[in-house]
Amino acid sequence: MSTTASTPTPQQKPSKAKIIVWVLLAAVVAAVAIPILIARANSTPAVPDDAGQLVRENSRVLSKAPNEQAVLVEFLDYECEGCRAAYPFVEELRAEYADTVTFVHRYFPLPGHRNSMNAALAVEAAAQQGQYEAMYQRMFETQEQWGESGEDQSAVFRGFAEDLGLDMAAFDAAVADPATQERIELDVADGEALGVGGTPTFFLNGEVLNPESLEAFRDAVETAATD
Repeated sequence: MSTTASTPTPQQKPSKAKIIVWVLLAAVVAAVAIPILIARANSTPAVPDDAGQLVRENSRVLSKAPNEQAVLVEFLDYECEGCRAAYPFVEELRAEYADTVTFVHRYFPLPGHRNSMNAALAVEAAAQQGQYEAMYQRMFETQEQWGESGEDQSAVFRGFAEDLGLDMAAFDAAVADPATQERIELDVADGEALGVGGTPTFFLNGEVLNPESLEAFRDAVETAATD
């Protein structure tokens, strides 16, 4: 799980395999995660009265199951290495349970990442043109190229939008519109009210998912999808 950083703090970064195991087996314990409210105090607007909703009408639905039996919600940060490590596993689950599990994403950019908000703004701007999935995938597939940079990567993200053939005037307007950031910050406020302290954090049918293994994670989804 990420709090002010997306990986554990040892000098050597863990392998991708270790990252995903660490993320899914330890970091998703959102109910006992260390809050990151202090780090956000100077940049986050007042918490809305209705904060704490797991899914809102405007939440980004990655895929809607036609025969929905379960809903898997992920709070994520596009610059988080743990989220990138979890990405292929989540995509496998999405393909396997496309008919019965709805997958929902909530933005949760972390203050310790220079470009996490910039990335979220770009993804939301793309989503407003119906390209949420394509942009979210591009972010994780390229994260190693731009993540953890001290430089503003907004131009890189704009290039992704151009590659997707988006209306660039509309994209630029959405990125610059304060309402776009407010939309993202509402997700953050909901996450914090729900006890999310880092990324990725998963909720399955309204309950925080705390598996002891990847197999247990898959089994929990399977059980929820078939009950």
